[in-house]
Amino acid sequence: MQPYSVISVLRNGLSGQRGWERAWRDPEPEAAYDVVIVGGGGHGLATAYYLAKRHGMKRIAVLEKGWIGQGNVGRNTTIVRSNYMLPGNREFYEHTLKLWEGLSHELNYNVMFSQRGHMVLYYDPGMRDGLARRYNTLEMTGSDGRWLSRREVKARAPFLDFSPEARFPIEGAFIQERAGTARHDAVVWGYARAADALGVDVVQNCEVTGFLREGGAIVGVETSRGEIRAEKVALCVAGSTGPLAMEAGLGRLPLETHKLQAYVTEGLKPIVNQVISSGLHGLFYLSQSDKGGLVFGGEIDRIPSYAQRGGLPTYCSIMSKATALMPFISRVRVLRQWAGIMDMSMDGSPFVTRTEVPGLYFNAGWCYGGFKAIPASGWCYAHTIAKDEPHELNAAFTLDRFARGEMIDEEASGPVPKLH
Repeated sequence: MQPYSVISVLRNGLSGQRGWERAWRDPEPEAAYDVVIVGGGGHGLATAYYLAKRHGMKRIAVLEKGWIGQGNVGRNTTIVRSNYMLPGNREFYEHTLKLWEGLSHELNYNVMFSQRGHMVLYYDPGMRDGLARRYNTLEMTGSDGRWLSRREVKARAPFLDFSPEARFPIEGAFIQERAGTARHDAVVWGYARAADALGVDVVQNCEVTGFLREGGAIVGVETSRGEIRAEKVALCVAGSTGPLAMEAGLGRLPLETHKLQAYVTEGLKPIVNQVISSGLHGLFYLSQSDKGGLVFGGEIDRIPSYAQRGGLPTYCSIMSKATALMPFISRVRVLRQWAGIMDMSMDGSPFVTRTEVPGLYFNAGWCYGGFKAIPASGWCYAHTIAKDEPHELNAAFTLDRFARGEMIDEEASGPVPKLH
């Protein structure tokens, strides 16, 4: 693989851009591998990369039913943060943020990670006290964050509604300065390129339709391009987890599949210098892309669905919150809208674990946090697959935690099923 550098950019610029190699190969699938990863999104590609890089495994395939970047990894608002509070989540998301901070150098690919800060607004003493508990935990566990007064919030974000008749009267905020955004396409391209350079076969347009079994164990997969045998099969398919898990023999899972909508406006001059999040009367979050578009979203659609199209009630609710917080946005045109298929766990926390089916491994339930979790998810999942035991950072992310009564119920990070 040709390394990217200033010298290679200059050389190819002077030669008419004729010297670039393919970013990754387009191989035909082999008949057998040591590990087959089902799903070529961020989590699947990161897992393959760390299996090859950190654990020295050679015969690895990533199978993607479409093209790389087609799924949820290309259908999200690209926010990266680690402001989680509960043990299990706390350490995991702090580790993923640290991996993000060095990811461009690690992959030799600019993932455009911008640490512009993540600001959570509060409107009353109750919300302030809830944030205080969360961020005191961050301070005590070595993470970062600080309070902002109403005046400081106004200085950072003067476009918010601070008028006396504001529907949401902002009292202050808490900001995690190390948080920010990245480019979703660049993340999958970077991991695909780096994994391919280590010998991983990234196989596109190869849909998994079933599983090969011998003596109750999974020994491979049936695909649209033929049977592929493997010693280990790792699921990493986000909102499509339910049907494939049933096919693999896992039965009914503590997951629901929902649509999560997002929107981007026409390009504007730089105005939003950080990620803004609001939890009053429902979730809302917004940032500005490098192209100038305002990227924003809110809560999941309340009806389980596999459709990658949003519903009108959710659209209206999110637009109402956007215009109430930022009156100027009512004059901005929405350029496009999309929906990702989210696998929502019943406590808001993920699963990264071996399963009771021999040869089958499970990664799912990322709720709203899938994009930000990509590096640590791949890191921990690769460890679990290679060692047949969890890494200490994903030891709590098991499928049987509900039966044991050990949920990781992080408020505002999952579906909160008691409310819908």
